[in-house]
Amino acid sequence: MGNGSPEKISQQVLEAVRSVVGPVGVPLHEPSFGGDEVRYLEECINSTFVSSVGPFVDRFESELGEVTGADHVVATTSGTAALQVALRLAGVEPGDEVLVPALTFVATANAVSYLGAVPHFVDCEERTLGLDPVALREHLETAVEIRDGRCVSRENGRVIRAMIPVHTFGHPAAIDDLLAVTVDFPMDIVEDATESLGSTRRGRHTGTIGRAGTLSFNGNKIITTGGGGAILTDDPDLASKARHLTTTAKVAHSWEYSHDEIGYNYRLPNINAALGCAQLEDLPDLIDRKRRLFKSYTRAFAEIAGVEVVEEPYECSSNYWLQTLRLADSFKVHKDSILSYCHAAGYGLRPAWTPLHWLDPYKDCPRADLPVAENLYRTLINIPSSAHLV
Repeated sequence: MGNGSPEKISQQVLEAVRSVVGPVGVPLHEPSFGGDEVRYLEECINSTFVSSVGPFVDRFESELGEVTGADHVVATTSGTAALQVALRLAGVEPGDEVLVPALTFVATANAVSYLGAVPHFVDCEERTLGLDPVALREHLETAVEIRDGRCVSRENGRVIRAMIPVHTFGHPAAIDDLLAVTVDFPMDIVEDATESLGSTRRGRHTGTIGRAGTLSFNGNKIITTGGGGAILTDDPDLASKARHLTTTAKVAHSWEYSHDEIGYNYRLPNINAALGCAQLEDLPDLIDRKRRLFKSYTRAFAEIAGVEVVEEPYECSSNYWLQTLRLADSFKVHKDSILSYCHAAGYGLRPAWTPLHWLDPYKDCPRADLPVAENLYRTLINIPSSAHLV
């Protein structure tokens, strides 16, 4: 058990947070609006093109391509919608399995389930908080066999069609090491980069290394369109198919309504894209502010034993979407006390997500041993992370 009473340790954490963000309580994360948002929204409204056609959608996709380096971008109504469609286009079919980190937001597993596929939970690593390539390889060596160039579960005969690395809290996962795993265990990689716009690993933007990647622009992300997401890919055929499917699979025609397969009404509305264009202009400043916030927290917590601020992985540049504390194992018994104490003072700290295999909808899914993911849940706390706090 950690040294000191729960109240004393909770007080130390609260005072460190207060020293950075001020004496008045603040939420976990708020969007920042300081640019051309109002002007672009008024322009969009005046044009009457507020739904899923209009110049702001095209502009937003083009500018996202410039920021990320992706050859093709398809803007969608949410990050979850983007992930569902990207998985479908990667060949995920009903009855397949998809490898998912046990520690991620539930939407990652939900997108798999929407396709009638089954999440297969695998462990994370301490240094990146994302999928652990070493543990993954060890698990696959015993859990699957290769038949006709496909990974097949020894337990139930299902094809393991893809994996979803998640760039947790904005920190890039070890994506190149995960790609190396797929040389011996063939499957597609669809990156969940919904938290990591602006983050890079060895100079490459997250979401552009696998077969496809996805972004989210929910109100709590580093930039927001109110609600929205995007598919990133360098594959022109996949991009074309994604654009078609997310526009209800409507065949182009001047007046006829013809749809050649079951599609989705998942295209980002023009009015949301207008907000996104303004937000994207401020992205470099927002990332700079979040990186400075990390440094301020690092100084504030430097003298508190048993608590450290999570730093970006080696050879990575993180957007630091959510600033995160890691408690020493001997201090994890104080996690709930810290959360309760700080919430009572008005500061919006939160724990990491409940591991997905502990949730009722997913408790019977196949899984590897998950000691690290479970321990990360017990030791991680997100602290106020809005860019305007510095």
